[in-house]
Amino acid sequence: MIKDLTVGKPAKVLFLFALPLLLSTVFQQLYNIADSMIAGRFVGEDALSAVGASYPITMIFMAIGLGANIGVSVVVSRLFGAKRMKDVKEAVNTAFISIAVLSILLTALGLLISKPLLRLLGTPDNIFGDSLAYLNIYIGGLISLFMYNVATGIFSALGDSKTPLIFLIGSSIGNIILDIILVVPIKLGVQGVAWATFIAQSIAAILAVTALALRIKKIETEQKSRIFSAKMLKSLSYLSIPSILQQSFISVGGIIIQGLINSYDSSSMIAGYSAAIKLNTFAIMTFTTLANGLSSYTAQNIGANNFIRVKQGYKAMCLMATAVVVPFVVFFAAFPNAALKLFIENPSELAMKTGRDFLIIVSPFYFSIAIKLVSDAILRGSGRMFPFMISTFADLFLRIVLAYVFNEFWGSVGIWISWPVGWVASTVMTVAFCLSGVWKKQGKRKSSDTALEQ
Repeated sequence: MIKDLTVGKPAKVLFLFALPLLLSTVFQQLYNIADSMIAGRFVGEDALSAVGASYPITMIFMAIGLGANIGVSVVVSRLFGAKRMKDVKEAVNTAFISIAVLSILLTALGLLISKPLLRLLGTPDNIFGDSLAYLNIYIGGLISLFMYNVATGIFSALGDSKTPLIFLIGSSIGNIILDIILVVPIKLGVQGVAWATFIAQSIAAILAVTALALRIKKIETEQKSRIFSAKMLKSLSYLSIPSILQQSFISVGGIIIQGLINSYDSSSMIAGYSAAIKLNTFAIMTFTTLANGLSSYTAQNIGANNFIRVKQGYKAMCLMATAVVVPFVVFFAAFPNAALKLFIENPSELAMKTGRDFLIIVSPFYFSIAIKLVSDAILRGSGRMFPFMISTFADLFLRIVLAYVFNEFWGSVGIWISWPVGWVASTVMTVAFCLSGVWKKQGKRKSSDTALEQ
C-alpha cells in the first residue's frame, strides 16, 4: 500500500512506518545470525570462525546493496512527495537496470579476488577452505541481494514498509529451515549454510521485484516514462554513491579490524569476535533501519516543501531510537554470556572472554551511534552528502587508527575501546550539522525541478 508521509502527526506516521521496518531488520538479520548460530552449534567452533572470517568481506557487498537502497529511496521519495509520478517510474526503471549491470560486474570481480582477500586478512589455514567456499557461494547470490535491497528501498520511498516485511518473514523462515536441513541431516557443513542463504535470498528477491513491478504498473501518468534515463542515473548516483561509500567505509574498517584480530592467530579469539560482531551488527542494523525510514520521510516532506515536519520527525525519531537502544544495552552488557552462547555450543574460555569484553565495552555507546544514524538520515534525506561523509570519515579514521594504537597498550581490549571513541566524535559532528540547519538550506535549493540533476 502506497502511503503519503507528508500528512498526519509526524510521531504517529513515523512509528507506524518504522514498525514494519524494524521487524524487517529482525528477520533480515536472521539470515546472518542463523548461519553463524547453526554453524557454531551443529558443526563447531572452527565452522563459526570460517563464517566469521569471511563476514567483513560479505559486509562490503551488503554495504553496496544497502547504499543503493538508501540512495534510490531518497530520490524516489523526493519525486513521490512532489507528485512527479512519471519521474517516479523512470527512476525505478533506471535503478533496476543499473543495479543489475553492477551486480554482474561485482559478481565476476568478487569471484576473482575472494581468495586473495582472505589471504590478505590472514585467515588461518585450518578454516581457510570453508571460508572461501562460503564466500564464493555468497558472491554468487549478489544479484539477488542487490535487487532485493533496491526493491525494498523503493517500497519504503512509496510509504509501504509492510509488503517487504511479508516477503522477508517467509524467506527468513525458509532460510533457517534450509540451514538445518543442509547442515544437520545432509551434513554439507559451512557450504550448506551458504547455500541456504543463497536460495532463500533469491526467492525473496524474485517475489519483491515482481510485487513492486505490479505496484508501479498501477501508477497512472499522463506521459509514458522512459525505460532508462542517463539524467536519472546521475541523480540516483549523486545520492547512492555517498551512501555506498559510507557503508563501504564501515565495512572496510571491519576488514582491517578483522585482520588485526586474525593477527593473534587464534581461532578461539576469531570465534568470540565473530559471535560478538554478529550481535553488534544486529543492533546497528536496527538503528540504521530506523534512520532509513526517517530518510524517506525527510525526502518526501522536502519534496513537498514541508520543512517543519522534518524537524518534528527528527525529534520524534531521536526519542524512538533511544527507546529501541535500551533492550540491546541491557541484554548485551548485563547478560553477555547468554548472548554469545546463542552462537557457540561449547565455547572455549578465550572465545567467551573475547566476545564478552567486546559487548560490555561497546554496547553502552549504542545511544551515541543511534543518534548519529538518525542525524545522518536528515542530512541524507535532504541531499546534504558532504557533511554526511565528513562525519563518516571521522568515525572510520578514529576507529582504525586508535584500534592499532590501543592494541599496543591493552591488547584486544584496546581494539574494542576504539569503537566508542569514534562513535562519540562522529555523533557530535553530525548532530552539530543538523542543529546548524544546513539540511534545510540545502533542501530548499534541491526541492526545485533541478533537484535531481545534481
